[in-house]
Amino acid sequence: MAERSNRGEDPTSSRRMRMNPAPNSTVTELLTKYDDYQLFQLTKFYRHRLQQAIEEAVDGVSSLLTNKWIFSGQEHRKVTELMEKGNRVDTSKLLLSLVMEKGSQARRVMWESLEKMRHELPKLDKILKEIQERGADPCVYINVNREASELPSHLEDVQQKHKETLWVQAETLRVNTILIKEKVKIFQLIDRYAELTIISNVRDRILVEHELLARGRDHEKWREKHLQRELEKIRIDQLFQSSFSLRKSKSGSSAAVSGVPGIGKTTMVQKIVYDWATGKIYPDFQFVFSFKFRDLNTINCRINLRNLILFFYPYFGNTLGELWKNPEGLLFIFDGLDEFKDRIDFADNWRNTEPQSMCTDPECWCEVSDIVYSLIQHKLLPGCSVLVTSRPTALHLLEKAEISVWAEILGIVGDERKEYFNKFFEDQAVAAAVFKHVEENEILYTMCYNPSYCWILGLSLGPFFTQRNRKQQQVPKTITQLYSYYIYNILKNHGREIESPRDVFLKLGEMAFTGVSEKKIVFRNGDLIKYNLQPSQFLSGFLMELLERDDSIQSVVYTFPHLTIQEFLAALAQFLTPRPNDIQKLLSEADSEEDGRYEIFLRFVVGLSSPQSARPLEEFLSPFLHQTTCQVIDWVKEKVKGQIGNTATETGKRNLLNTFHCLYESQNKALAQATVGSLETLAFSGLRLTPIDCAVLSLVLGRCDTIKHLDLNQCYIQCEGLQRLENVLYKCQRLSLSFNELGDSGVKLLSAALRNPGCKIQELNLTNNNLTDSCAKDLSSVISTNQSLTDLDLGGNRLGDAGVKLLSVALRNLGCKIQRLSLTNNNLTDSCAKDLSSVISTNQSLTDLDLGGNRLGDAGVKLLSVALRNLGCKIQRLSLTNNNLTDSCAKDLSSVISTNQSLTDLDLGENQLGDAGVKLLSVALRNLGCTIQRLSLTNNNLTDSCAKDLSSVISTNQSLTDLDLGGNRLGDAGVKLLSVALRNLGCKIQRLSLGDNTLTDSCAEDLASVFNHSLTDLNLYGNKLGDSGVKRLSVALRGSDCKIQKLHLRDNDLSDSCTEDLASALSTNRSLTDLDLRFNRFTDRSVPALCRLILTCRTLNVIELRGNRFSSHGENQLESLQGTRPGLRVIM
Repeated sequence: MAERSNRGEDPTSSRRMRMNPAPNSTVTELLTKYDDYQLFQLTKFYRHRLQQAIEEAVDGVSSLLTNKWIFSGQEHRKVTELMEKGNRVDTSKLLLSLVMEKGSQARRVMWESLEKMRHELPKLDKILKEIQERGADPCVYINVNREASELPSHLEDVQQKHKETLWVQAETLRVNTILIKEKVKIFQLIDRYAELTIISNVRDRILVEHELLARGRDHEKWREKHLQRELEKIRIDQLFQSSFSLRKSKSGSSAAVSGVPGIGKTTMVQKIVYDWATGKIYPDFQFVFSFKFRDLNTINCRINLRNLILFFYPYFGNTLGELWKNPEGLLFIFDGLDEFKDRIDFADNWRNTEPQSMCTDPECWCEVSDIVYSLIQHKLLPGCSVLVTSRPTALHLLEKAEISVWAEILGIVGDERKEYFNKFFEDQAVAAAVFKHVEENEILYTMCYNPSYCWILGLSLGPFFTQRNRKQQQVPKTITQLYSYYIYNILKNHGREIESPRDVFLKLGEMAFTGVSEKKIVFRNGDLIKYNLQPSQFLSGFLMELLERDDSIQSVVYTFPHLTIQEFLAALAQFLTPRPNDIQKLLSEADSEEDGRYEIFLRFVVGLSSPQSARPLEEFLSPFLHQTTCQVIDWVKEKVKGQIGNTATETGKRNLLNTFHCLYESQNKALAQATVGSLETLAFSGLRLTPIDCAVLSLVLGRCDTIKHLDLNQCYIQCEGLQRLENVLYKCQRLSLSFNELGDSGVKLLSAALRNPGCKIQELNLTNNNLTDSCAKDLSSVISTNQSLTDLDLGGNRLGDAGVKLLSVALRNLGCKIQRLSLTNNNLTDSCAKDLSSVISTNQSLTDLDLGGNRLGDAGVKLLSVALRNLGCKIQRLSLTNNNLTDSCAKDLSSVISTNQSLTDLDLGENQLGDAGVKLLSVALRNLGCTIQRLSLTNNNLTDSCAKDLSSVISTNQSLTDLDLGGNRLGDAGVKLLSVALRNLGCKIQRLSLGDNTLTDSCAEDLASVFNHSLTDLNLYGNKLGDSGVKRLSVALRGSDCKIQKLHLRDNDLSDSCTEDLASALSTNRSLTDLDLRFNRFTDRSVPALCRLILTCRTLNVIELRGNRFSSHGENQLESLQGTRPGLRVIM
């Protein structure tokens, strides 16, 4: 009614008058072509997703709508007030409700506003791209007029019977306990079901490491950042028949939902079935058929879809033929693809059945795998819908399947964790106490994203807070301790049933270990018999009994309640065997597996070497073998020793981190002290670390008093990870934390460590951490008071002029010890130049200042130059690269060069000084008082017109030794002029870069003429010297008076024709140590000459050959020469 009363129009009135817009039109173009009815249906269709998409910028959307007179000032205030209370979800709902109430014009203006904001909001951008791609009349693809086919009256009874059956099957949830009197508790599903966060895409479909750990590492980052900005939540009622699942054709829709073990995939399926049976979701589906792949494994003969359904749902009788007539009304669910015994791979050449065996008729007899394959691919009953669930390890099988919706269960997030424990314990005081303990233990708390972990936590921790004889200090802190008490509680309740629990646990553990080794999680009676186990009451209480259908009889299969429990028992068995084999050999072999299958097993083995973990189990299983414990500890010592210096690769870093996790599980202070106590460098750069990883590192660093350098660059630890490390960071001398998304809140934490009286940090790298002026106050307090910090890198942030203003106050403080400061790429302008000038004039410790990548401009340099001429200035190195400088500031820079007696290193690269600017600078550089030793003028639009001015500097300047002219256009003519100056006896240049200067073989003679003077390092990368040019250089390299030590000929169009000349020349050369020949056109024809060059040039230390055209055999030949003499490196 609001639609018509507000606008006085029927939204359908003009619908037939519009032409359908073309696909891939811009959203703005589409909006002009959509009529009011189309826009109404589009907004209604995407409403739920829009609520998520605009949450982060709902105030901005409201402002735009207010500016366009859609919202009144009062309505805008109502929106912003609700947002300021922190409830963005309700705020976005309110905004969309207001828009829908106000009618057509409001919706049109809202979509126009959203188009302007799309690049700031990834979720919104995704929606708008979908609309652009679909293009045509939204009412067509939304299909708003589609009505569910009416169910024939003779099928109503069987549908009712089916719903009642599914209702009964799904309404209760069986929860295993560890109590002998009540092995299984039955709950109503709706009372115990914990809402899971499901996202509408899948992160890694191919996984090589332990899947629980992989998801655990990513979980916090994904939850906090991407869930807000990029990932769209999807409800279970949106997997089909929603904007997430629009069919690309009329053939049907398939959805794949991924999740790690225990995350709740099967319970989610149960909830979908229950909600359909009770009429809450998917009314368009007339029938839902749910299958477990575990049950399908029992069918070991050919079968058709009709009999497959009757096998599990016999009451359908002869009615199935009627169902085939309306496939759109059917939903098939297949749960647990990873447990299916037959391989289904949708790349036909990998399938275990031939493509022609594809099943297209529900009456056709074929393998079960063909039926599943054909349903998912919509070859069988096209038009039906299919849902498949799987662990990540099997998800790659679906890569080429016809999947409309990919989704992943992230698990329990935020307050849902607390809610789980509130539901788990009837006594809310116990629930609160358990959750408080979990929340305070970062290892346990991070595990809580997984409902199965929460279940284990509840069973293990509950008794500590309900039984008075348990001491609070014994509450588990590590995962091993937690699982140890889980088993302890089972033994306490079931121990009397078994004559020899140690023997039973040994057999059970051996079976579990075989399962871990073979990636097997389902066991049958044959497996139990093989290990002399009987399905006793104890085993029923410990293992879950599942009925599996096998033709006409029911057979029992066994599975551990959770994969990690299987891994724990496998580890426990190693301490129970009376005749231990070489445990160190077993651990080393397990550790060598690269797929991560033994990762948790190894942690449990080391954890069980700890008395805290072993003691409760030894009460029932008798003492563990001391010999095994000692061997495990020795193995850890050797493992750390071998890994500590092997962190150059990601694999090496990951291996060391896993070993640190083992150390944490051991809780062995003496072992930690012995292995890492004298550690000086710890580098995990480039490896994503979770809060758990950081907690483990904190323990390790706590045992180390010699740490000098901690490198955590690009580890994405964020503020939460930093919080775990806060108490130990002060121990390091060099702390590298770049690219960690620490934000201003992270700096606040870090500043506390830096104010620690015992702080040893000298170098701190905080580049690219999303820092703003809001953290400047915390940084200032550190700069003013810290007595150890001398090197601070704040590059790549957004401190801005306001931040620098606050920092400058601290930098002028007499107590400031900062010697090197980098503020590169911080959005600085000439507005902060005055503040920087005051620092340069007064600070007596600062010698190195990097201001590159900002927008100081000529005006900013003018202000800085005044300070740089000040007699109190101590700056030795100044970088002003990429600062929009032109020849207008050259005069100011010249005055600095002429008068400043401390400045030795000046970087002016990436600016627009041009030939005119160099002319002015050269006057100052010829001044006898000039102290500049290194000057960079890269990428400054220099040509041969300034070569004469540069030559005059090179000839006369007595301090300049390093000159970088790369990335200009000096050309052969410019080099000819420079070479004259370089041959001058007064020339002091030792290092010269002429890379990327359009040089050809025409200037090779001029370059060769300077090889016997002061020059020792010549960089000629990115030119076109060619073979003929190198032949001429080779003559000079052969000379006995050649001084060149480093020669860079990367990317110079060199071929096999010049290698003999190089090899011949360098056979007698006694100066060259480094030769760079990367990215040329050498082939295997050059290998003999290059081998001879490497072997005969006795001074050569490094030769770089990457990016050429060698075969793998040729590369191996060259690499085999590495190390043929001390220090020789051949880099391919």
